[in-house]
Amino acid sequence: MLRWGHHAKLFLTGLAALFGAASASAQAEWEAHPDDSLLFDVRLGEYRLGDGVRGYQTPGSVCLDLADTIAALDAPISIDEDANRAQGWAFNEENQIVIDRQRQRVRFGENSERLPSGIVFDTPEGWCVATQALATWLGVTMEADLRNAVLLLSSEQPLPVERALQRRARAASLRPRLEFDLSDLPQANTPYRMWRTPAVDVVVSIGGLRDRQRGDNGFERRYEIYAAGEILTASFDARLASDNRGIPQSLRMRAFRSSNEPNLLGPLGATHFAIGDVSSQTSPIAAQPTPGRGFVVTNRPLDRPDSFDRRTFRGELPEGWEAELYRNGQLLAFSLDRGDGRYEFIDVELRYGINRFEIVLYGPQGQIRRETEVINVGAASIPPRQTWYWAGASQDDRDLVNLDSDNLRRGGHWRAGFGLERGLDPRTSLAFQLNNLVIADERVTVLEGSVRRAIGPALVEITAAWADNGGYAARAQLLGRFGRAYVSAESVIARDFQTERYSIDTTGRHTLAVDHSLNIGRIVMPVRVQASYQTRRNGADQIDVAARISANFRRFALTGEVGYRRQGVANDFADLIGPPSDTNAGILANGRIGRVRLRGEARWRLSPNSRFESASLTADWASGENSAWRAELGYQATLNRVRASVGYVRRFNRFALTASAEAATDGSVAAGLNLAFSIGPNPRGGIHMTADKLASTGQTVARVFRDLNNDGVRQPNEPYEEGVQITTGRAPANEPTDENGTAVVTGLTPYRPILVGIDTSSLADPFVQPRGPGVVVTPRPGVAAMVELPLVSAGEIDGVLVRAGGGALEGVDLELVDIEGRVVKTIRTDFDGFFVFEGVPYGEYSIRMAELSAQAVGAPAALGRRAFVTDESDSIRLGTIAVGGNAAALSE
Repeated sequence: MLRWGHHAKLFLTGLAALFGAASASAQAEWEAHPDDSLLFDVRLGEYRLGDGVRGYQTPGSVCLDLADTIAALDAPISIDEDANRAQGWAFNEENQIVIDRQRQRVRFGENSERLPSGIVFDTPEGWCVATQALATWLGVTMEADLRNAVLLLSSEQPLPVERALQRRARAASLRPRLEFDLSDLPQANTPYRMWRTPAVDVVVSIGGLRDRQRGDNGFERRYEIYAAGEILTASFDARLASDNRGIPQSLRMRAFRSSNEPNLLGPLGATHFAIGDVSSQTSPIAAQPTPGRGFVVTNRPLDRPDSFDRRTFRGELPEGWEAELYRNGQLLAFSLDRGDGRYEFIDVELRYGINRFEIVLYGPQGQIRRETEVINVGAASIPPRQTWYWAGASQDDRDLVNLDSDNLRRGGHWRAGFGLERGLDPRTSLAFQLNNLVIADERVTVLEGSVRRAIGPALVEITAAWADNGGYAARAQLLGRFGRAYVSAESVIARDFQTERYSIDTTGRHTLAVDHSLNIGRIVMPVRVQASYQTRRNGADQIDVAARISANFRRFALTGEVGYRRQGVANDFADLIGPPSDTNAGILANGRIGRVRLRGEARWRLSPNSRFESASLTADWASGENSAWRAELGYQATLNRVRASVGYVRRFNRFALTASAEAATDGSVAAGLNLAFSIGPNPRGGIHMTADKLASTGQTVARVFRDLNNDGVRQPNEPYEEGVQITTGRAPANEPTDENGTAVVTGLTPYRPILVGIDTSSLADPFVQPRGPGVVVTPRPGVAAMVELPLVSAGEIDGVLVRAGGGALEGVDLELVDIEGRVVKTIRTDFDGFFVFEGVPYGEYSIRMAELSAQAVGAPAALGRRAFVTDESDSIRLGTIAVGGNAAALSE
């Protein structure tokens, strides 16, 4: 059946080509005319796709606007009209599509053929492609019903857009399709207090072990306590951790305030300041971020990296947790529990364009916490006509309160720094940094200056640095995208210059890295190759070459790595290309088989003395709604042993419990229990204990009420609404509102604004609707933000849309706009031009055509009529609205 369908599609393409050759002269003379324009309603089964597709009636067929079709099907295909080329893939990465009009070739999947004339037309809107040919390329069936202005789509296999429609439909009911920024919406103000009782996350572990290799035997007890609250109108957090004997080992504390707007510290206009245990700033040449006690202040946006070409990710990693780092879906690395309560991914390189980083934290009780950050490296990353600054001072690797006597004996040197960055124009910026720090027991002051410029598809930064001990260095950095290849290049030249990034004997370091995606059969494989050459004053020059290749299958992601290092004498170049002195290889894997999530790692030393070094495999699977299992198998060559462990997680309402056992081939055994819970203020009153993390995430308390007088403020006589579902992006409330109209949402990412609204599908009465889209909340860790969401009565607005001079306008998208200019509802006119907006909250509105529909109709979008929905008039009849030419006419 599939083979017959494939041959049928090829046959249809052949017919289209034959027809095109027969009528080439007629088509060559065809030009787009408004009388031939069409606007199709796209239907896929019972679903409607997109905002309509424009088209034209051509001499031999119906053609469809390619950009509209791509948008309706949500296909990642880009059109470059200057190069006469469209490229991408449809529905799966194996179905690569390339339309090259300059070479008159088209490739779809494994097929490549000549592009016949009369298939692609130029119209004022863009490319218009014959329906049957476009259907063949996309691998679907298309039927243009001219009578009903409907484009019918079907596919042998469910399309990704079809699978997502149900989710999108629900998302549309949860959050109206809004054409405005969150900053334009009402904001919830959660004032700071002199004291806000902290929320506390607690993890307690007990167990026994017998380690034959290390000689450790006995009973272990550990705990970790993390608290977050407010004091003296500032946020504070604290982390207390013990050693294996239950004795306090480290205590970290800080007080801070963060804001998405530069409104802190009065004239300083800061976005963040902190005192206590902080992390120092980074610089292109001199300094790396280092934890320590001190202070920092900056007005940089919270979501902007310190350096344009790299990013360091650092955060809290509780006892027993693990962290994975992904970039654009590619697994880069993962970090196990290091014992210091932190994870670090240092100097992760950024690619030109969109970098979507996701850090996935896995807890011992089966918890999964995701932290996402999107960094756009490009011309827009340079702030035009803005000045950013940072300043700070800290004592390296020293906690505010030292409980470890060994740490006091280590050198804890103070450092201080200050930096400025100014955007001269949208493509150019200057930066200046001054750092005073101790390197190799010598205190130095380093002055750095940088200029950054966007040049075509690349960013270039040139930095010069000078140290007061006479050393100097220069650095050039490039990030760019050339075709499908991402290029990163760096060159550093130094003389008598020692910093935290470069040793004093380094005289040069030159690096080139290229990222590219290979298409091997049906698999797209991202590849990265990096080479660096470092010269040293003592002659021990070094060459490093690393390669990484990844493959994303349906349920698995694999990453293979190979690293090569060679040291030699700079004057004897032949020795540099001799046999490798050190070659290593590794594999990272992550995937799912059924309900089991798997993660594995393996490492080899290829030379010298080739051997298998280590391997680990971890499996997690749920055995119920509140329980899960974890199994792990590992091998360590240095200890010459294989170990296996198994753990069971049970999550209760107030706490989560884990039991684990481990055994190794050398006779080592271990077993333990892990208890995790949180204690904090109950938003409904009092104190409560829960298994949710309260201190490290934000909370929202939403209260829904009937706004009888439509003023947006609850009066004593206005009742609360029970059974209403609250939505906050990806973190909906677990339970609907109670008898007091209250619902609590936990697990919100701190300092990331989010819209708190009402799921209209949970409202039993369609003539009761939310008053507005909701309220924007900026969560703070350990703090519950309070919002009130009013429900108001609703009515309806209807009318009939026709052309001036007669004729119903079918399939036209209409938008209902409130008095503040927000689109609150969108509907499409029926076959006779009739439309009705249902469930319209009381208020004043105007109606307009959507931009695409207005262009197709050839009339202004505004329809020139307002509607007032009130108690006295809750059903508005607009009558007949005639549009055409340059204005809209209205008749009752």
